[in-house]
Amino acid sequence: MKKTGAQIIVEVLLEQGVDTVFGYPGGSVLNIYDALYEYRDQIRHILTAHEQGAAHAADGYARASGRTGVVFATSGPGATNLVTGIATAYMDSVPVVAITGNVGTDFLGRDSFQEVDITGVTLPVTKHNTIVKRIEDLAPALREAFRIANTGRKGPVLIDVPKDITAAVTEYEPCPAAQPVPTAPADPVKIAAAAEMLVKSRRPVIYAGGGVISAGASEQLVALAHQFDIPVANSIMGLGSFPQDDPLSLGMIGMHGSLVANRAADECDVLLAVGARFSDRVAGNRRAFAAGAKIIHIDIDPAEMGKNVAVDLPIAGDAAQVLTQLADALPQGEHSAWRAELEEIRKQGEQHLARGGLDGFIDPRDVVETVDRLTPEDTQIVTDVGQHQMWAAQYYTYRQPRTLITSGGLGTMGFGLGAAIGAQIANPEKRTVLFSGDGSFHMNLNEITTLASYDVPVVDIVMNNTVLGMVRQWQTAFYGKRYSQTDPHRKTDIKALAEAFGVKGMVVERPEELEGVLKEALAHHGPVVIDCRIAPDQSVLPMIPPGGSVGDIMESMDC
Repeated sequence: MKKTGAQIIVEVLLEQGVDTVFGYPGGSVLNIYDALYEYRDQIRHILTAHEQGAAHAADGYARASGRTGVVFATSGPGATNLVTGIATAYMDSVPVVAITGNVGTDFLGRDSFQEVDITGVTLPVTKHNTIVKRIEDLAPALREAFRIANTGRKGPVLIDVPKDITAAVTEYEPCPAAQPVPTAPADPVKIAAAAEMLVKSRRPVIYAGGGVISAGASEQLVALAHQFDIPVANSIMGLGSFPQDDPLSLGMIGMHGSLVANRAADECDVLLAVGARFSDRVAGNRRAFAAGAKIIHIDIDPAEMGKNVAVDLPIAGDAAQVLTQLADALPQGEHSAWRAELEEIRKQGEQHLARGGLDGFIDPRDVVETVDRLTPEDTQIVTDVGQHQMWAAQYYTYRQPRTLITSGGLGTMGFGLGAAIGAQIANPEKRTVLFSGDGSFHMNLNEITTLASYDVPVVDIVMNNTVLGMVRQWQTAFYGKRYSQTDPHRKTDIKALAEAFGVKGMVVERPEELEGVLKEALAHHGPVVIDCRIAPDQSVLPMIPPGGSVGDIMESMDC
C-alpha cells in the first residue's frame, strides 16, 4: 500500500506498540502532525509547554514503564530544545526515540529558516542518529531506531526527517515490532571464577546500579543475595532494585549515601558490582574505593569495565542472565558475623545524624518519611536535582524497581515536572509524587500548564528554602560561606502561581501542618503543587567530599 512519509512514521510507531508520544508542532513537522490527526484514535499525543519538557516526559514514561519513550519536535530551535532531555536519557541509559523534522532536502546546508544540523549536535549524546534523505529509507531507519534504543545498554536514538520526505509517497509494508539483538551469554569460565571468589570471601558486598533495573534483573538480584547471604548497597540509580526494608539492604552508597553502605564497600573482601559504573559520586577517590577487595564487575557494556575503577574480574552480559548463572554456580552462603558487624555500623551512623528542622522550619526528612508512610509501595517518586533529590533518595523506602525516577548522570535541574508527567501517563493506576526544590521548580515551571491541561494527578512538593541549596551547601563547606549567586531573591508565590495555571496550590509552613496538608494533597483527584518551607541552611548529610573516601565523611557542616 502507498503511504506518505508522515503516515509511515505513525504506522511504524504503531508497529512498535507505541500508544503515546510527547511533543510540540512546528512548520517542518506539520505533515507528521496532520498524520497524527488521522490516527488520533490510535496514538495519544501529549502537547507540552516546551520541547525540553516533552523530552523529559518521554524519558519519564520510559523509566516508569520499561517501554520506549517517543518525542516529536520541529526543526531548528524545536530540535535543539530537545538536547538536554536527550543527554539526560543518554547518561542514564534510557530508551527514547526522538523524531525531529528538518527543512526540505533542497534547503539543507543553506542556512535556511529554522535549519540546524541536529544529527551533528546530538552525536555525542545519542546511541545512534541519522537524517533520512530518501523516502524508501524511512521505515527501516525508524525500525532500526527502536532496535538500537533497546539493544545492549539502552539509550536514546534520534531520527531527523526533512519535510519533503514526510510528504513523499512510497510503498509501505507492515512489519513485526523490532526486537533488540540478544545479548551473548556470559563466559562460563568467568562465572566459575566469580563463584570461587565469592565462596572464599568472608565479607562480600553487592553494589547494584541502574543496570539491574534496566535489565529487569531485580528478582535475580534478590534471589542471589538471599541465597548467598550478601548485603546489598545501591547507587541512586539502583534504588528500588533491592527492597530497602530487606534485612540485607545497606541503603544508598556514595557521596550522600549511608555510613554503613560506604563502610561496607571500604571493608569488604569481595565487591560484586552489577549494572553500575563506579561514577565519581560513588567512587570519589577511585584508588581508595574498595581498595582491599577483589572486584567482580557485571555489566552489559564492556566499555565500562575498568573505566573508572580497576576490576579483578569483568563479566560482560545481561544482568538477569549473569546473576542466574552465578546463582546456579553458588552454594547456600552464610555471613552472619559480617552482617552483625555492619548492623553495628548502621546504628552508629544513625546516632550521629541530627534530626529536626532548623529555626522552626519543616525537617525535609519528615516530609519524605511522611510521604513514604502515606503512599503505597508502588508509588512513583520523581525528583528534580539538588538537596531534595538526595533527601528523597535517603529517606523514602524503595521496595520495587522503577519507583524512583531521577536524573543521576547528567543531574538535570528542571527534569522532574516533565518526567513526572510522563511517569503518570505511563502508569495512570499508580500515584506519582514529585519532589522538587525551588531552584529546579523555576527551571521548567511552565509544564504546570501541561499538568492542568491533561489533569495529570501529580503531587509536586516544592521544598522551598529560597536558595540554591546544594550549591549553597558546597559554598558553606568548601568556599568559606561566600554565598555568590545562591540567594536568587525570588518573590514567586508558588501557591498563587499554581492556581493561575489551573492547578490546586497549597502551602505548608509549620511542622504541625505537614501531615494534614500531605493527606489533603494525596486525596485530591487532580494535580497539586505544594509550597513546603524548609530552612535555607538545612544540609544533606552525611557527605563525602568530592574526591574523598569514607574516611573523609562529614556528619555535620562543622567538620
